[in-house]
Amino acid sequence: MSTSERQFVMNQIIRDSQYMTHLVDFIYEQYGIAAISIVPAKQGYYGETWCIDTENDSYFLKLDYSPQHQTKYRNSLEVVEYLCANGIDFISKLVKTRADNLFSTFNSAVLGVFVWVNGKNIETDETKFREYKMLSKIYPLTKQGFEIPSLEFSDERSSKFFAKWEQLKMAPPSKESNTILAIFEQHQEVLRHYASRLSYFSEICQKDKPQFYFTHGDAGGNLLIGNENDYIVDWDEVMYAPLERDAWVMCCYDWVLKAFSNALKQGNISYKLRPERLAFCCYHTFFQYLCELLDDFTLYGRQQEIKAYFGCWVMERMKYADSIF
Repeated sequence: MSTSERQFVMNQIIRDSQYMTHLVDFIYEQYGIAAISIVPAKQGYYGETWCIDTENDSYFLKLDYSPQHQTKYRNSLEVVEYLCANGIDFISKLVKTRADNLFSTFNSAVLGVFVWVNGKNIETDETKFREYKMLSKIYPLTKQGFEIPSLEFSDERSSKFFAKWEQLKMAPPSKESNTILAIFEQHQEVLRHYASRLSYFSEICQKDKPQFYFTHGDAGGNLLIGNENDYIVDWDEVMYAPLERDAWVMCCYDWVLKAFSNALKQGNISYKLRPERLAFCCYHTFFQYLCELLDDFTLYGRQQEIKAYFGCWVMERMKYADSIF
């Protein structure tokens, strides 16, 4: 099941012409934007997304129906507004409502409207240099006081996963749940190994906490390359965290870590990437992704995604983390 199909099932709302008409009318009422067309945009993991065109401009709509994610999304909009107000022009600018609010509520969804930016999500060796240069302009603008998460050096993510695993064992059996349980049994040794490693690096990192910055969490996956400008979009998961949160995803490549460090130096950011923090982020994010795949598993047909997860690009990063002592 694709991400967009999963979102539509999750929300249990039919996106028919009546729904789109209602949405277009709502956008005019709340934002004063008179749409002449509306089409689906590339789907995010949590968000339902649309592109609307007016006579002169285009806009990106993102609706978040997920109760467990809405607070993050809503609070992230304040960071987006702050960054734009402080000269960052490579993120999508937020459009306020007629009442000067950063978001609105459509049905039960948190709705944000952004100015449309043109570009394609292209991730190559060359784009990593662009990505890190842009991130190094974000980091110095970090300011405390926003209601966004702050990374904790703990093994909470693995504990959450094993709790979900136990819940799955106790749930009424189904073909899907049995398949997922079989996958976890097959990989139980590596799962317990990663959990042990997460606890180990949690303790190490707690002893030498670095400065925390605004971090994106998946900048490469949200880097849009345009003909004239590049953009980093989708700041839903912005978090106060060490910079390893943005660096870990390519940590298995020495040249990439060097490129990241050079970008920090060129941006006059005094920060040294540490292998123990990279390892922590690898194990932490491994269990974070796995927990997300388990959310509402009975609805979404996740067994194929979970099976594929143990052979995806993340595993190469786990090999790197296992090499750190």
